[in-house]
Order: sequence, then structure tokens, then C-alpha cells
Amino acid sequence: MTVRYHWPTFQTLPYPVYFRNDEFDAQTAWVPHRHDWGTFSYVARGVMQMEIEGARFLSPPQYAVWVPPKATHASFNAEAIVYRSVYIDASLATALPAQAATLRISGLLRAMLNDFAERGVACPQTEADKRLAHVLVDQIALAPAEPRFLPQARSPSLVRVLDALQSEPGDNRTVDEWAKTVSMTERTLARHCLMELGMTLGQWRQRMRFLRAIEALEAGRTVKSIAFDLGYATPSTFIEMFTRQSGLTPEQFRRQVIFSTMARDAT
Repeated sequence: MTVRYHWPTFQTLPYPVYFRNDEFDAQTAWVPHRHDWGTFSYVARGVMQMEIEGARFLSPPQYAVWVPPKATHASFNAEAIVYRSVYIDASLATALPAQAATLRISGLLRAMLNDFAERGVACPQTEADKRLAHVLVDQIALAPAEPRFLPQARSPSLVRVLDALQSEPGDNRTVDEWAKTVSMTERTLARHCLMELGMTLGQWRQRMRFLRAIEALEAGRTVKSIAFDLGYATPSTFIEMFTRQSGLTPEQFRRQVIFSTMARDAT
């Protein structure tokens, strides 16, 4: 059964940069809501699914999702997550994207978020924390933005292809082979991918596999078993892909992101 959460009751932010840190169990959801400030949502462990103004976004580790002020949004967590978010007053959000976006976060930005979380700071009180909070907003503004980490398709034929890949992530059919399954030419399918997804089918499949790999690592699966299940001929090929996406090898990711978060939560 999905547990649905509702938005807190306060109407204005206690400070222009307000921090929220929480944990949510699997099968939990936030009902659609909107507010006057922007929200920078980062998941320290797990993958959060968000819907913003009707578009679907995913927030895996290394990435965050920016929700502009007044944008209607909701979220769903298939698995348990450790959640970090920053509420940013509209007066400070003018330097941030005008539309919802996926942001790739730097090591410095992640360290700052974790620092506020570890110290339990929600509303900055000291002058030092107030300065640091505004530096954090500047760092968010510098984060590379892209429309969505894992875009959705619009055309029925491409939806069929992506749904099939979601059902079987290890499927290694080529673009030409996929095109034939939906009665298209390879060129037409490739054009649909670029127009609707903003990337090639291979790039989309790689991102989807990266998300599945995160879930498998958190479940304690071995790198070898994950690699083969995701369709890689060798573990080294899988490791190369994962490292390009996250900046860490799978084992480094397991130690630095998953285990370190669990250790902080236990203290």
C-alpha cells in the first residue's frame, strides 16, 4: 500500500534558504502541491521519482531536481530513500532555471548538503551558516542543467521500445532491430529519439541501466551479477559505464554513497 504525504502547513519560509532532511520508506508518495518558493531536491540514497507540471523526472545520486516556484509537483518512492532538499525563496531563485530541470551536482555541493544534514540545521541561525547557505545557492546556480535525466517518449512506437527496455534492461538489440519491431526505418527511429528524448537510444538505455545498477548495488548484489543482468558482456564494460555516469566505480559508490549514508544515519 502506498503511503501518501501532504505538504507541511507553513506558508512562508523562516529564512530564504531552508533545509529539510528526511527519510521515506518504500511505496511512499507526496500528493501534488505547489508553493511560492523553489525546491532543490537531492536523494543521498535511492532514486526518487517526481512529476513536475505533468513531466516525469528522476533524481538518482549525483543528480538533483530543481522545482521552480509555483510549479505543481508530486513524488513517489518505489524504494526507501534518504532525502535532502533546499527550499529557496523566489527572490533568490531568479539565477536558477526558469523551468524544472535535472542538475548534476558537484562534490562540493554534495558535501555542503551533507554538512547541513549532519548538523541538523534546518533554518540557518549563525552568520557563518547564513553565508554558507547563500554560497550553496550560488553553487546550485552553477550546476550543469539538462531537461530530464531519463526523458519520456511521446510517440506510441517509441513508447513501446522504451517500455520493452524497462521490462528487460539487458536487451542489447540495435537501433535497426528495434526499428523493425515497430515497423520503422532505423533513421526514423533515431530521429524520434533525438526529437523526443534529446539523446540517442543507446544513451537513454545507458542511463536507464545506471538507475537499475544503483538499485541493485543498494540491494547488495555483486558487480558481476549486475553487469550480466544489464546486458554487459564483461564486468569491466559495466564498470566503465557506471564510472562515466557517477564519477565513481560501483564499489566506490557502494562505499562512499550507500555505506557512508547508512553509517551517518546510524549515529
